[in-house]
Amino acid sequence: MTTKETFQMHGENLLKKVKELIAEGNIRKITITDKDGKELMSFPLTIGVVGALLAPILAAVGAIAALIGECSITVEREVSDDKQA
Repeated sequence: MTTKETFQMHGENLLKKVKELIAEGNIRKITITDKDGKELMSFPLTIGVVGALLAPILAAVGAIAALIGECSITVEREVSDDKQA
């Protein structure tokens, strides 16, 4: 089962937050939208995506962060069955 969570933030904090979310490890997908709701970037995070594979994603997030003001990050998390109850 998956759940969605949305964070509002300014562009300068975007890369830091994405790195924190990736480090949590239970993220399936991250979507970044601007303040008007337009999707700027969306990428899946599967088990085993590490290191060199994340570098281009983080570079793109950094470039977006430099160009935008307010934005939202929507996170799709994998929730294990024992945490649902």
